[in-house]
Amino acid sequence: MTRVRREPRGSGGGESDGRIGASALRGGMELRFLGGADGIGRSALLVNDSLLVDYGLESGTPSRTPPSVEPDAVVVSHAHLDHVGGVPSLLKGGRRPPVHWTPPTRELADLLARDTLKLRAERYDRPFTRAEVGALGEVSREHGYGESFAAAGHEVTFYDAGHVPGSAHVLVDDGETRLLYTGDFNTEEQRLLAGSRARPDADVVVCESTYAETTRGPRAEREAAFARALRETVHRGGTVVVPAFAVGRTQEALMVCDAHDVDCYVDGMGVAVAERLRRTPSFLRDAGAFRSAMGRARTVSGGRGQRERVAAQNTVVVTTAGMLNGGPAMTYVPAIRGDPTNLVAFVGHQVAGTPGHELLTRGRAELDGRVRPVAARAEAFDFSAHADREGLLGFLDAYRDARVFAVHGDSTARFAADLRARGFEASAPARGDAVEVTPVA
Repeated sequence: MTRVRREPRGSGGGESDGRIGASALRGGMELRFLGGADGIGRSALLVNDSLLVDYGLESGTPSRTPPSVEPDAVVVSHAHLDHVGGVPSLLKGGRRPPVHWTPPTRELADLLARDTLKLRAERYDRPFTRAEVGALGEVSREHGYGESFAAAGHEVTFYDAGHVPGSAHVLVDDGETRLLYTGDFNTEEQRLLAGSRARPDADVVVCESTYAETTRGPRAEREAAFARALRETVHRGGTVVVPAFAVGRTQEALMVCDAHDVDCYVDGMGVAVAERLRRTPSFLRDAGAFRSAMGRARTVSGGRGQRERVAAQNTVVVTTAGMLNGGPAMTYVPAIRGDPTNLVAFVGHQVAGTPGHELLTRGRAELDGRVRPVAARAEAFDFSAHADREGLLGFLDAYRDARVFAVHGDSTARFAADLRARGFEASAPARGDAVEVTPVA
C-alpha cells in the first residue's frame, strides 16, 4: 500500500523557515521527501517524523537548505555538500540531536562545514555558525559498515555504497517496515573504492538515479582514453586542467594518473581531504596505492602567482572545483583558456547551468565574474562515482518485490516509468511529498 499527498512548496531561501508539522497519515512508515526528490541537490528524507536521513546544502546565492526540521536523530549517508552540508544548521538554538555517520563521513563533514564558513565569511547568508560546527563533536556517533544501532526508535545499519570513502546505503527498520535509502552509490570498481555489493532485504527502496540515462563503456577503456588525452596534450606543448570534486574525484583522478604514469600537480581542498582519509585507511580499496598516488602528485601550496606559473608549464593539474563554481580552478582555467592546445578534462557530473556544464556544452563559461569564450578544448571522461543505468538496474534487480522511489536525478519520472515497464512498483516523488508505505503482505 502506498499513499501520497503533496505538500506546498516554498521558494528560495525561505524554504528553511517553515517547520514540518506532525503527520496526518498513520498506519505505516511515513516518508517525507524534503529535498533531492525530483532533482539533484539538498537531499533530505524524514522518516516517521523523527529520523532525518541526510540534510544537504545548495551552495548558491543565497545558500539553501531543505525545510527546517527538529528531528530526534540524524543519519548521514556520505560527505558531499548536497547530502551533509546543512547538518550543522540543525544544531541552532541549542538543539542537539545525535548525528550518526561513518568515521570518514564525520571527518569530511567537519572539513566541508569549515570550508563553507570560510567561503562565506564576507556574506550574510551563512547557513550556520562556527559554534554550530563545533557542536557537531558533541552529537557525533560513528559506526562501521554492518553495525546496527538505534536512532530515534529505529534500527539502522550502514552498508558500503562504493561512492566516496565512508559512503553508505542506509537501512532503516521501524519494526514493521524495512526502508533502504541507497544514498549515492556505485557498483563499478574504482581505484579508490570497491563497488557496492551489499543487498540487504527491504520492503521500500529510495534509490538515487543520477545516471539513469547513461551507459558507460569498460572502465579500462575510459582510463586509457583519459591518460592518452593528458599525455598527448602535454606532448604538444599544452597544459591540462582537471577540475575535480574535493571529496572522491580528486583522489580518484590522482590514482588514475599514478597508475598510468602521468605526472601531475594537485591543488585545492582535495589535498586536505586526502589528509583526512589517511586516518581511515580501512575504508579505502587499496591504502598503499592511495598513499603512492598522493605522494607522487606535486602539491601547489602557494597563491595565485604560483598557480599561474604552473598553468604556464606543459603539465597536468588536478584541482577543485569540479564544476568550475569556485576554488583554484578559477585561476587555472582563465590562464589556459586562450590556447586550443590546452585541455580542460572533466571527470565528474556537470549539473546544467554550472560554469562547467556551460564550458563543456557551449565552449564558454563565467570566469572572473563575466562570461568568456574558452578556446581550450573541453572533454568529459566519465569517472563519476554514481552507478550508471546498468548499475542501477542491476542493483534494483534484488528488489523486485519492493516499492521503489526514484530520487536524486534529472529524469526521475522517466526512470520510474521505465522501472514500471519492467515490472517494478515504482514512482518518482516530488519535493514536499509525504508518502505512507506498508510492507507487502
